[in-house]
Formats: sequence, C-alpha cells, structure tokens
Amino acid sequence: MANKLINQMGLPKSIANVFAARNITTAKEALSLTEFELMEVLDVSLADVTSAIARISEITCPPYQTALTLMEQRVQKEHMGGHLPTRLKGLDNALCGGIPFGVLTELVGPAGIGKTQLCLKLALLASLPTAYGGLGGRVIYIDVESKFSSKRMIEMGSKSFPDMFYTKGMAQEMAGRILVLQPASLSEFTESLQQLKISLLQNQVKLLIIDSMAALISGEYGQGTARQHLLGWHISFIKSLAEFSRIPVVVTNQVRSQTRDEACQYSFQGQSREKAVEDHTGYDSHLVAALGIHWAHAVTIRLVLDSKSGLPNICFSLKMIKLS
Repeated sequence: MANKLINQMGLPKSIANVFAARNITTAKEALSLTEFELMEVLDVSLADVTSAIARISEITCPPYQTALTLMEQRVQKEHMGGHLPTRLKGLDNALCGGIPFGVLTELVGPAGIGKTQLCLKLALLASLPTAYGGLGGRVIYIDVESKFSSKRMIEMGSKSFPDMFYTKGMAQEMAGRILVLQPASLSEFTESLQQLKISLLQNQVKLLIIDSMAALISGEYGQGTARQHLLGWHISFIKSLAEFSRIPVVVTNQVRSQTRDEACQYSFQGQSREKAVEDHTGYDSHLVAALGIHWAHAVTIRLVLDSKSGLPNICFSLKMIKLS
C-alpha cells in the first residue's frame, strides 16, 4: 500500500499534477513529510494539503477488522486446512488427525531417539498417492546434518505398502517426489529459504521438513544475543511459509543441558526438580529443548520424543505440548 501511486488515488487533478511535478509519486513519499513541509514543497494552501493527505491516508491504510472477523477468518482457515496422518494411532488421535497444516510442528529429543526416522516416514507419507492415504505431492526436505537416507525410506515404504512399492517403477517415482537440500552453511540455508515460497507453489509441495534447525544455528553462532537475533528472522520466515502455503511444516530440534535456574520439563532430563534441588552436583545432566524461548513461542506443537528402558525393547513415547 505504501508504494501505491498518488495519481491512482482519485485526488483533484490540479493537486495530483502538483505532486507529480515535485516528483512525489507514491503514498510513502507523501506521508513521510509533515503537512507544513508539503505546503512548502508543493506551494499550496494548508487546506489543500490536509485534504490530500486525508485522501491518501484513507486509501493507503488497511481497513480495520473486528475481533469477530478475525475469529471467523481463523475458523475458515482451519476448516480449509487438514492433517498429515502419521499412521501412529495414539499420536494421530492426540493431534486430531495428524500433523496439522499451516503451522510449525517441532520434534525434539536426544540424539539417536528417532527424530530423523520420523521425518523420513512423514516425507514418505506426504509423497504417497491420495488413494493410499497420502497427500499426493512433493516434499522439500532440508537435510542439515546429511542424515537423509533414500535406502531407509524405501525400506519403510516396502514394509508398510508392499503392494504399491513392489509395482514396477513406483519406488523410483516416490523417491523422485522428495526434493532434498543440503545447505553447507547458514548463509546457504538462508538463500534456500528465500526461494522456497516460489518453489512451494511451482512444485506442488505438500510438506516441508527442516532437520535440524538447532544444528544449523548453533554450529556457527553458539549461544548469546547474536544467535537469538539471527534466529528471530528465520523463525518469522519459516512461520510465514507455513501460514502462506497452508502445508505442514516439521522442524527437528536438539536438546541441551539446562542452567541451574531452569526447571525440568521432560522425563528424559533424568531427575525431577525436587531431586535436583537436593543434589546440586547434577545440573548439567538435565536436558531441555535447544534454541531458547523465542523459538518455542513460534512453534505451535512440540512433540517430545523420549525413550523408556527396562523393557525387552526400548519403548518410544511422544509427548505433545501445544505452545500457541
């Protein structure tokens, strides 16, 4: 709106010509000056300036919306949205159908817990034809740590959908729908993000996966204000991609040792807060999600992957925390 041309705003022709003669062509240029500055530049009366600015402001400023209108828009978006089923019954029930469209879903847990395996499965499911319960589209998989495995994905598909995957050429077709990016640096990742809005539309992308965000940010910037400032831009952009494209966006996150003042949040942290108070030597063993509070506020759903031993096999549990 700020770049809207003044000659398209329905001003009196005499005033519009004066603006043009003084090379003030956009609303932004006109509204950047005070009324008295415009009087001097345009050499017109205060009444003419006030009338022109009122007209420019009316057209340039977005219309107000009531709380009811915003609520109705949100309900409509949710109705038009959907879910990507994970084929994990308990998780799908908790998520009301699967990974939701249009928001950020985070997978967080210790190394080796299965975050990448779940991402591979989600990529497979999104690329499945709709007749098999998939989304029938392409997947953009940003593989930061070079953990993506085509072989493992095809193994998953062959075991879960043997009839389809043993059809001649089907495995190759499915693998061809998954676009893998492996940025070598944060700057490459940033460039990739800026091109994604176009790619999401042109390639009929149905799922975006970033594995893992924590490795990318912490690898170059560590902790501190510089990292949080940089992360802020990426948070906003990734969130806007989810809202703009109305597709599920899944991001993995690592865990880190918590500070003395942070409370234990998940069972993989090893001790309860009460025990930590008694044992002042064990703070470093407690784990919390990495990337900090700013990142947590941008995430809509956090799925915590945790392992429970003591059984013949390790049992994986998922905890859902709705953050926004």
